[in-house]
Amino acid sequence: MLVDLSAEVLSNTRLAPDYNVVAFAAPSIAQAARPGQFVMIRTSPGLDPLLRRPFSIFEHLRDADGRLVGFSILNKRVGAGTSKLYDVRPGDRLSVLGPLGRAFEPVHPPHEAWMVAGGVGLAPFASLAEALAQRGTTMTLFYGGRRAADIYCEDLFERLGVRLVVTTEDGSRGEPGRVTGPLKRALADRQRPTTIYACGPTPMMRAVADLGAEAGVPVFVSLEPVMGCGMGGCYSCVVPVRQDGGPSHLVRGCLDGPVFDASALDWARLEGVGH
Repeated sequence: MLVDLSAEVLSNTRLAPDYNVVAFAAPSIAQAARPGQFVMIRTSPGLDPLLRRPFSIFEHLRDADGRLVGFSILNKRVGAGTSKLYDVRPGDRLSVLGPLGRAFEPVHPPHEAWMVAGGVGLAPFASLAEALAQRGTTMTLFYGGRRAADIYCEDLFERLGVRLVVTTEDGSRGEPGRVTGPLKRALADRQRPTTIYACGPTPMMRAVADLGAEAGVPVFVSLEPVMGCGMGGCYSCVVPVRQDGGPSHLVRGCLDGPVFDASALDWARLEGVGH
């Protein structure tokens, strides 16, 4: 069920310089949303900026009785819209449209899932981890950033029983290097999850897709294309895909994604598009 509403900001938690989590009171969206879906948020009460911004649903929020009362999003301050969202206050109201897009495919049968996140690519995995934990799935999160300030929310995943493998490119936190390093070693040791999920920079996701293909493990990626409307009308979020090895064609990331089977993507063309 698609909902367009004025949602109250419940909290704004600063995680690190330029990163924050904003919680919204929106029971109808929380109840309808599945892991991997997103919302479009107008980041200020007025029309500046004009277009909404897409955000993965980070957590589903519950009250003391366990009822779904809202959701949170993970924000990185990079431009005008995300800067306004960085500074919102509890009690503010923003226009929110959602849930939108294709969700993550469920793990079946429940066994073991690996998540690979680069920086703010962590965003879709809190709700996914919560859903998988309820199914008894064993989970590992390979989580990479450029530096220690890019690593956050570890306690949230640990509470859900997720094993964490942290890397930073400058070596200031966890293992030095890129997140694909320990992933490659784990697969080389013949550890085999049921499914790998990835979100982050396109080169990282492409590397994860290649490693999964070599190991015979299905990979699903959550892309972060530029979006203008989130509903398929503007075609600003097109993604190149292939079918049965044929030539690639474009689909809309907001409707056919943001979650895609990595084996269906035309990665060379995707990097050229700039996702």
